[in-house]
Amino acid sequence: MKKIVLLIACFAFLNAGAQGYLKETESGYQGKFIPKLQQEDDALHFLVLGDFGRHGQYHQKPVAEQMGAAAITLDIDFTISVGDNFYPNGIESTQDPQLQNSFEDIYTNTKLYENWYVALGNHDYNGNIQAQIDYTKVSRRWQMPDTYYSETFKLKDGSKLLMVVMDTNPFIDGYYKKDNDMYENIIKQDTTAQRKWLTETLEKTDAKWKIVVGHHPLYSGGKRKNSDDTKAFEKKFASFFDKYKVDAYLCGHEHDLQVVKPKGRYTTQFLSGAGSEVRPSGEREGTLFADNQAGFMCFSVTGKKLLVQLVNEHGNIIYTTEMNKK
Repeated sequence: MKKIVLLIACFAFLNAGAQGYLKETESGYQGKFIPKLQQEDDALHFLVLGDFGRHGQYHQKPVAEQMGAAAITLDIDFTISVGDNFYPNGIESTQDPQLQNSFEDIYTNTKLYENWYVALGNHDYNGNIQAQIDYTKVSRRWQMPDTYYSETFKLKDGSKLLMVVMDTNPFIDGYYKKDNDMYENIIKQDTTAQRKWLTETLEKTDAKWKIVVGHHPLYSGGKRKNSDDTKAFEKKFASFFDKYKVDAYLCGHEHDLQVVKPKGRYTTQFLSGAGSEVRPSGEREGTLFADNQAGFMCFSVTGKKLLVQLVNEHGNIIYTTEMNKK
């Protein structure tokens, strides 16, 4: 009898959690869902993807399909791209066919037409970065008003989430070489002005949660684990993010999925760079998760909880973690 009661209770719980997205089927939706995704009531939901723009090749299409399934399951509010939006050399204009081939024609689920907040990666810097900014005026969903910017979102309990999108490229020392294709774009940037803006934006906010988005990682156990540029970027920003109580730093650049929080650090890094091509991953001190499966991350934020679920190209949840606040 106890087993029957337990089964009924579990069914009722799952059914209650599923009602929000199953109604889409009743309305005529014929696409996929990911029923095992944990549902957080009254949460702000968003997806995080990086290093994706490869004309649908490599793992891009299956990842996009599962993003759509996750998006409609969670009823997401927006998507974040952590950069390297177009391989191999960015775009040249707002009419560049890559915008259609690598973005518009790939991410077609109805819920993926919510806003995309986009950061610039190093491959984007090989092209016309102003074209990606200008595409904001062309596309309903593409949001990149400048090379760096911020948005504040109000949560259901009245508290706020601050999202700061920075441009990490000009902070990478190795890019200041005249034979680098990025050089002309890099030398036009003012890192002093951006750092001042970052400081003021993080200092003046009353947001309960602070998230910074950038392309380059503070830490990696993958290909760039011992890179001089990675180590230098950590020195420039790890303590800075801790000082201003940044809860999560979202990035890519490495083509894998990593969650890293070194001992003694306040900020947890979520590296989501497995949107198309993948490379071998690895661990370092503070690694909580690392895998080279293609996929993306799902964030659900309430006033008290930040829940992160990692999903692979097959729709499997491969890692879950959460942060809690009073």
